Amino acid sequence: MAGTSTGGLVTAMLTAPNADGRPLFAAKDINDFYMEHCPNIFPPVSKGPSGLFKSMTGPKYDGDHLRSVVKELLGDTRVDQTLSNIAIPTFDNAMKDVSKNALLSDVCIGTSTAPTYLPGHHFETKDEDGKPRAFNLIDGGVASNNPTLLAMTDVSKQILMGNPDFFPIKPADYGKFMILSLGTGAAKIEEKFDIAQCSKWGVLGWLYNRGATPIIDSFSQASTDLVDIHASVLFQALHCEKRYLRIHDDGLNGETASVDVSTSENLNRLVDIGKSLLKRQVCKVNVETSKNEPDSKNRGTNEEELIYFARMLSEERKARLLKEGDLA
Repeated sequence: MAGTSTGGLVTAMLTAPNADGRPLFAAKDINDFYMEHCPNIFPPVSKGPSGLFKSMTGPKYDGDHLRSVVKELLGDTRVDQTLSNIAIPTFDNAMKDVSKNALLSDVCIGTSTAPTYLPGHHFETKDEDGKPRAFNLIDGGVASNNPTLLAMTDVSKQILMGNPDFFPIKPADYGKFMILSLGTGAAKIEEKFDIAQCSKWGVLGWLYNRGATPIIDSFSQASTDLVDIHASVLFQALHCEKRYLRIHDDGLNGETASVDVSTSENLNRLVDIGKSLLKRQVCKVNVETSKNEPDSKNRGTNEEELIYFARMLSEERKARLLKEGDLA
């Protein structure tokens, strides 16, 4: 399981063990966590001159609540204690390097510190000889906003290293991979950026415009889309497109497209958008235009495809347990 930024936190919540050795959170409980804590992570800020000055001279938020709630949630759990393999940008493969086996809370805080919104995160670990190793992290989206390729690469790396969990799959045998890619939504590009306006921007215009950071939004969205195009075309070329499912709304507008508007009204709107996504037709990338288009010919709704994925994963889990002798 892989996740970037807030996706890294979700990854940790679904893979960190509780006292009974089960996932700390069930997927159905994730919304409640965000509804409870988002208003305190992103509290209301001044939108006047003082608010603008603060955002230009430092992070928009102090990050104190994010750090405290994540540390309380994950406690002393370390990367190598998760219930499944995880990949969080800047931090993976902890088993081979003791100094990388950090507290999961530090990893989550680090990958969630979006530039201009939250301060970066510093922490230290120790190697086998007790020597300290310092980490100075910012949001994982800077490197991998869509972690799909990161996850695929990590699986291939594990196969190359002889991890028995993946035997007898070959490192580049992507036709046997199953990928569920969940996006956090994005604004309609044609509505968010107007070329007539942005062609006149200087440094300040690209860094701050109507409460947004256009240059960061452009880079992150381009990175996200390129990964989706690459993965979708790859699975189509291998004639196994049903093994790749991307669920993402790239038509958000207004406050739903913001990073930090955490009013109860906006959070509930986002929940409703997520529910409506389930009823939409699965989309795939048109290899000629590189745009996502409904695939009504070969696939059903996102909800139907999720049920298919769940069934396939359940059957795989049972097969593995039967092989290990843990299932009668």
